[in-house]
Amino acid sequence: MQMPRFLSSLNQHEGICSHFIGRVQGIELSLDKDKALARLQPVHEYEVCNLGFSWGQLHLAEQVHGSSIAAVTAQDVHQVGANVDGLITSDMGVLLGIYVADCGAVYLHDPVKRVVGLLHSGKKGTEGNITGKAIEMMQGEYGSLPADIEVVLSPCIKPPFYELDFGADIRHQALNAGVLDRNYKDAGICTAKNVEAYYSYRLEKGKTGRMLALLGML
Repeated sequence: MQMPRFLSSLNQHEGICSHFIGRVQGIELSLDKDKALARLQPVHEYEVCNLGFSWGQLHLAEQVHGSSIAAVTAQDVHQVGANVDGLITSDMGVLLGIYVADCGAVYLHDPVKRVVGLLHSGKKGTEGNITGKAIEMMQGEYGSLPADIEVVLSPCIKPPFYELDFGADIRHQALNAGVLDRNYKDAGICTAKNVEAYYSYRLEKGKTGRMLALLGML
């Protein structure tokens, strides 16, 4: 699967591996998220391996539509962070993953301290300022400076397909936390407007799949 252009600013850094796996053709959709993910897993595993990681190096957030974030290390045995919607790490060989189908995946990268983060920010996560909290946590845990942090927002649902423009709120939260305007990038793609390439929970009334956002360091 071709690497998305909106991630080129991240992937230009040596050792940084980011990807966003969109709609997979030929996969039967389901109202059951677990069934949909099981059908998608072979393709997702293939793309993870293409990045240079094994499936066992992938760490996921449980995604409870909150704003809690966990720090991940290569020694962690649990591959799903319980009760969190965001993950950050400074360890090599750790691949972070977030599933989305209209919500935004927020990529964070500090090239100075070599720290990455990946967040699930939909309506509730954005209301809880998960992006601002993650930037603050990167400061506290790793000494990151907000002015050094690059932020990229994945394709997500936008007006008029959704009544809230949480993408604009995510940008505001990032800049308010100290991220420089030149270091913030929005993919500018609405998932509901482009269902030939992306899944949209809202437009497809729940019978859909999930995109997989990936970010790690090798």
